[in-house]
Amino acid sequence: MKWDENMSDRIVVKIGSSSLTSEEGGLNRERITYFAAELAALHKQGCPLILVTSGAVAAGFRQIGYAARPKAVHEKQAAAAVGQALLMQAYQQAFGDYGIGVAQILLTRADFSNRTRIRNALKTIEELLRLRIIPIINENDTVATDELELKFGDNDKLSALVAAMTKASRLVMITDMDGLYTEDPRKNPHAVKIERVDQISEEIMQLAGGAGSAVGTGGMRSKIEAARISMRGGVRAFIGKVQQTGDLQLAVDGSGKGTYFDTQLHSLPMKKQWLGFHSNPHGRIVVDDGAEHALLVRGKSLLPAGIKEIQGDFHSGDVVEVTNLSGETIGRGVVNYEAWQIQAVAGLSTEEVKRRVDVARIEVIHRDEWVSLR
Repeated sequence: MKWDENMSDRIVVKIGSSSLTSEEGGLNRERITYFAAELAALHKQGCPLILVTSGAVAAGFRQIGYAARPKAVHEKQAAAAVGQALLMQAYQQAFGDYGIGVAQILLTRADFSNRTRIRNALKTIEELLRLRIIPIINENDTVATDELELKFGDNDKLSALVAAMTKASRLVMITDMDGLYTEDPRKNPHAVKIERVDQISEEIMQLAGGAGSAVGTGGMRSKIEAARISMRGGVRAFIGKVQQTGDLQLAVDGSGKGTYFDTQLHSLPMKKQWLGFHSNPHGRIVVDDGAEHALLVRGKSLLPAGIKEIQGDFHSGDVVEVTNLSGETIGRGVVNYEAWQIQAVAGLSTEEVKRRVDVARIEVIHRDEWVSLR
């Protein structure tokens, strides 16, 4: 039974550094040729494809003369500047053998935080898909910095954001593991593979380990986090192995070598996607158990009575992160109060709040300006 019979639906495929480069660094041309063939087969069937690729730093650091993958930001940026050109040249040649055009799009975390910039990126992607050209998306490593911007985790999160933004039907994340296991199968041969996940719980998150290779920065945990974003955006995800001819088709059809993350959600509106996944919070609000239940279970707005603490200096209209008493992020929302106003009325009843501050709305965060991240 096929995962989705409508092959005209767009698919986002993410390939990581470890799948594209050798252990010591440098491009593995044979692997790039293989992936181009797999993607070309889907392209021939009429699938609109978006490729999210890693590998620029890994491809460039040997070429530039570094003995090992660099640690310093400016060295990584230099390696990426060289490697990005090598990577695109390899993709152009490989896809050119099938008569398929490709285009390069470089994005940073800041692009997703800016509605105008990401809307323009989306228009570009839509036009390329209309022309049957495959957009190849990578993080713009040459300008993104670890200190100033949130990194994408070997582009796992980037692929999920792209899938949600473009309203893809599915996201295929290719890795060197054939899915999520109850334990590390490389250490325990009795570990059991989890075939399907309907909800990403804390237990599921704990099953994921750290980064798995010397040339990449991602690991199973970053892929699970990406799957969570994908599912919240109404996009089904697959994490698994694609190594032999036809494996990508199997992954798309629902019988691939990996784990499927299903979702019953409809795609979130663009505004809620931006709020939940792209915006940069300007502060934090800590809520009590009652407010957490009201927000997550009852679909209510956040009132001052449920607030225990605030952190940061923010203003009405800013996006803030909301955490529970354990420090876990439960969602984000647009505040209707200044930070000092919340500080003055936190924990008070609605009637008392009206006597103390003058605000346009009594709700600190209205449910229409809220998105749950749990």
